[in-house]
Formats: sequence, C-alpha cells, structure tokens
Amino acid sequence: MTQSHALRMPIKAGSEKPLLVCFSHLRWDFVWQRPQHLLSRAVKHYNVLIIEEPVFKPGAKPHVDVSDRPQGVTIAVPVLPEGLSHEDILVEQHDLIEELIGRESTGSRVFWYYTPMAMAFTSDLECDLCVYDNMDELSLFRGASQELLDLENALFARCDLVFTGGMSLYEAKKSRHRSVHGFPSSIDFNHFSQARSIDKDPEDQAHIPHVRLGFFGVVDERMDIDLLAQVAELRPDWQFVMIGPVVKIDPASLPQAPNIHWLGGKSYNELPHYLAGWDVGFMNFALNEATKFISPTKTPEFLAAGVPVVSTAITDVVRPYGEKGLVEIARNAKEVVAKVETVLARPKDPWLARVDRHLAAGSWDKTWGSMHKLMLDATGGAATDRPASSLPVYATTPAE
Repeated sequence: MTQSHALRMPIKAGSEKPLLVCFSHLRWDFVWQRPQHLLSRAVKHYNVLIIEEPVFKPGAKPHVDVSDRPQGVTIAVPVLPEGLSHEDILVEQHDLIEELIGRESTGSRVFWYYTPMAMAFTSDLECDLCVYDNMDELSLFRGASQELLDLENALFARCDLVFTGGMSLYEAKKSRHRSVHGFPSSIDFNHFSQARSIDKDPEDQAHIPHVRLGFFGVVDERMDIDLLAQVAELRPDWQFVMIGPVVKIDPASLPQAPNIHWLGGKSYNELPHYLAGWDVGFMNFALNEATKFISPTKTPEFLAAGVPVVSTAITDVVRPYGEKGLVEIARNAKEVVAKVETVLARPKDPWLARVDRHLAAGSWDKTWGSMHKLMLDATGGAATDRPASSLPVYATTPAE
C-alpha cells in the first residue's frame, strides 16, 4: 500500500508494544543476514518499522510505500522523483519520515540504526532509546565519504547503546562510547543443519561433478577473486560453486573457467539445499580495508550445515574458529589446495562433534535476548528479579 499522509505509525490496532524504528542501508528483501535475524525476533517485543533508503522514479510525487512482511515487520520505502539534489533528498526523507511517525514520541519508541547516514534526516526526531547496531566498518567500504564519518560521530554522541557485529570491531569501537557490546555473527542452527540430511541437488547444481567447493554471500570488493582464479587453475578437477548477487564490482571482472560456476543469488530457504551438496566451504575473502573488521555470518552457517571450511585469514574467523580447529586457515592458493586436501582426507565425525559443541553455545535467539536485556536495562524497564549475568554480554555468543 502507498502512504502519502500521516500514518501515525503502522501499529497493529490495540497493540501494547512499543515502536522500534530501524534505519537501514540494506533492503529487507535482498540477502537474509544480521538485520533480518535480529529484527524478526524483535517483533515479539516491539512493533518493528524498517525505513529503507529511497528509490527514485521519474516524475514521482514524494511518498512512502509501506508494506508488511511475513516475519511481522513493516517496511517503509521513500519514493522520490529523479534529479533531486543531495540536500533536497535529505529534506524529503526527513519530511516523509516525520509525517510517518511524528516528530515527538507519543509512546515509548526505539530508534535502531544500521547506517549513520540516516542521522542526516532523523537527528531532530525524538526517541526514548537509541541503538547503533554497527555490523560492519562502513567507513572502510569502497566509496565511503567524510560525511559518513562525521555522521557516525554524531550517532555515537546520540545513541545509548552500541552493538558491534564482531569482536575485532568491538575492540576498535569500545573506546568511542560508554556502552559498547560485541555481538558476533550467530547461527540459525535448525535452518542450516537441514543440509546434513538433504540428499537431492537443486537443478542448477545437479550436473556439477565433485569435488565441490562452495561460497554463498554477496560478491563484492570483499571477495578475493584472484585467489579463486588461482585455486581453480591449480586444481581444474575441483568445481567452484559461487552463489550470491554481484554488487559494487563489474560482473565482467569475475574469473571465468570451466570449473567455476556462478549461480547467482538464492533465497535463504534454498541455501541448505545447495550446501548439502558441497564437500568444502570456501571463504575466499580478500584481506583489505573492507574486511578488516568483518565477522562473517556464513562461518557458523557452513559449520551448522556440516560443511568443512577453508578460509582466508579474517581476524574474526581465525579467532576463535581457526584457533579451535573448526576452520582451516589458508594464506595463498597453494595453502588453500593443501588445506582442502587435508579436510577431504580426515574423518568427519570427530570434527563435527567439536563443531556442534561450539555452536551449542549460541544462537540468534540468545543474541537477541542479550541485546533486549541491555535495552531494557538502559530504559529502566528491566525486571528487578532477573538474575544478573556474571559474564560480559559479548561472551554469550558462539564467537567469544
């Protein structure tokens, strides 16, 4: 439905839940990742409204497209005419959002930021609690601007809580705010462990011979495509199954070879069906500014699927997964080949038993529960009889 008038919040009639407004640079319908895992759980406690970045259409009258998703969240997308200046885009977004939710908080409401850029058009809107879920070091991504850095400083000044998407990012941000908490990527174990019992290949994978090395996720500047090409050349008998949308890099730059298979994006529900047919997970991340602080969600997802992993030396993969012997770490193409051969030769059951003991320590449910407790504590809404944790909150996730 299209809303071009004051919505006064798409709250379900008679709802007692407070409002959580999320400002996101990621589309809900793009790739299922951290925001979706957390906010689909937040709906138990909040009416969740996710305000995405605008879309531009020729001659459009500024308005907001509002629609619901099966997970219980409401998505709001500003629609603006093409050709506006940067300043006018900010003004239009501000006015549409103010019309949508009101300048003042009429009940308890939370602002939850994934992008500091939203501070440019929301800083004068009231909230009772402000959370920055800092899932990546956006300032190190390709095309990051000084404006982004300035607005992140403003967001740190405004917010009550900062959550980080990994422990290396926690270390980098803990001195910038009084209340920073590390929450590394967690795992929807039941979803990905389906791969252990699926024995039918998807149609576009069925013809690909084994040995299969697989990757799933966004294909962008964080991927070491040269490493992929080198390993594929060293072992032409191995097949490389690459799943995910290509973003911010030229698709023509991707290596092409008879044993490299670019299958495009797949839905979250389809992923276990592909992983079930892989012999090894290949996390060929580049070691660059954009990956300095990443904590790849796919690490525990591969493991839950029962797929052994060979990864480049990403800090939040080396510690703890590499150090615990759950993931093999390789620093060049020859090491990738050697590590894959090691993985293929070893018995799987003892490794999988160690994996399951590690993954049992955490889940997205536990992560959200720990976050929500911090939110309640920050607003004085915590139950007084709740036992206090003796551990720092970031130790409640599997990547402690």
